Amino acid sequence: MPNIRVRFAPSPTGALHIGGARTALFNWLFARSQGGNFVLRLEDTDLSRSTQEAATGIIEGLQWLGIDWDEGPDVGGSLGPYRQSERLPIYQKYISELLSSGHAYHCFCTAEDLDNERNQAAEKKENYRHHCPYLHKDAAYIQDLLKSGQPAVVRLRIPESGSTVIHDLVRGEVAFENRLLDDIIIQKSDGWPTYNFAVVIDDHTMQITHVIRAEEHLSNTPKQKHIYDALGWSMPQFAHVSMILAPDRSKLSKRHGATSVQEFRDLGYLPEALINYLALLGWSAGEEATLLSGQELLEQFRLENVTRSAAVYDLDKLTWMNGSYIGTSSPDRILELLSPEASSRGWWTQPEDAYALQVIQLIQPRLKTVYQFFEQADYFFEEVNNYDQKGIDKYFKLDNAAEILTHVASII
Repeated sequence: MPNIRVRFAPSPTGALHIGGARTALFNWLFARSQGGNFVLRLEDTDLSRSTQEAATGIIEGLQWLGIDWDEGPDVGGSLGPYRQSERLPIYQKYISELLSSGHAYHCFCTAEDLDNERNQAAEKKENYRHHCPYLHKDAAYIQDLLKSGQPAVVRLRIPESGSTVIHDLVRGEVAFENRLLDDIIIQKSDGWPTYNFAVVIDDHTMQITHVIRAEEHLSNTPKQKHIYDALGWSMPQFAHVSMILAPDRSKLSKRHGATSVQEFRDLGYLPEALINYLALLGWSAGEEATLLSGQELLEQFRLENVTRSAAVYDLDKLTWMNGSYIGTSSPDRILELLSPEASSRGWWTQPEDAYALQVIQLIQPRLKTVYQFFEQADYFFEEVNNYDQKGIDKYFKLDNAAEILTHVASII
C-alpha cells in the first residue's frame, strides 16, 4: 500500500471557519494515525479575493489548534509549489496535453451565446447542455481565431450518455448522469485554470492518495473523474464528510454566533476543547466517548466511523467541553492566558503573581471560557462601588452585618 498522503487546501479569501478546521482535522487525524503525510496547499487562483492576510490567518489558526503539516507554503517540500498562484506553468502543460490529444478544445462562445442557449432550452422545457459550435471546427480555423485575439476558454469533452460512478469511503457508490454535465471548462479565458482542473493536477502531482473534504464538493467529483480519465491517471480515494448545520438545521452562518477559529480563540476557548468538539461533529468514537485527548483521538479515529448524516452545531456542548478543559488546566496556564488583558486593566503586571494565582484557583472551576474570569473576579482587583440590591437587602441589612464584615476584613 502506498504511503498515505492527504491535503487540506483552503482558499485564502477569508477566515478559517469551523467547517474548514474540521476538514483539516479529519485529514490530519487520518494521516497521523496511519503514519502518512499531511500537506497544506493554498488554492489562491481567485487573485481578486485572495489575500496574504487571510493566508496568514489560516496558517496561524491551524497552528493554534495544534494541527501541523509536513509540506506547505511555509515549510516547503519536494512536490511544491504549494500555492496555486505559483503553479500556472504546470497547469498550462497539462492543458496543452489535453488539447493535443483531442480530449479538450477551445470554445469561443460568449456569455450572451450561452444565455440564449439556456433560454431556448427553458422554452422547450429541455435539460440544458451546452453544444459548442467550435467543437468540430478544423485546427486552422481555431488557430486563426486565437491569433486574432478572440477570447476563448478550454473545455473538456464529456460523454453525453452513460453515468459516472464515484466510490466514496463515506457515502458508498454514487452515480451521476453524464447528460447533466456540460463539456466542463478547464481553463478560463484569462489563461488560469478552473477549480476542478487545478485541484486534479495538484492532487496528482502531489501524490495525494486520499481526498477528505466537505460534502459540498461531491458534485465536483464526477467532473474531476473525467479529467483524471482524460489524462490517463488513477484517482485518489474520496471521502466526503457531512455538512455542519445550525441548530435550526439551516446553513451555519455568522447569525448563529462565532463560526471562525479566531473568534473562538478571542472568546476564550481552548484549542483542545475546540479540537475535541470538532472531531465529534460527524465522527463517532462510541456512545460513551465525549472528552477525548489529542492522543485518544489519534488512537481511535477511523474513516469508517465518519457518519453520512449532517452534524448539528451545538454551542452549549462546546462551551461545556471548554469549561471541563479549563477546570483541568494548570492555574499557571490560565494565568498566562489572562495576563495580557489583566495587565492592560492594571490588575497585575508580573507574569507570576501569587495573589492572581490564588484568585484564579478560586474562580477557575466556575469558568466556561477563559475570559469570563474578568466578569467574575473584578471585585478582587477593583474598588466595588455598586452592590446588587437583593444582596444588600439579604445580607447588609442583617442586625449583625457590621460585625460579620469586620470579622471577614480582619481575616483578609
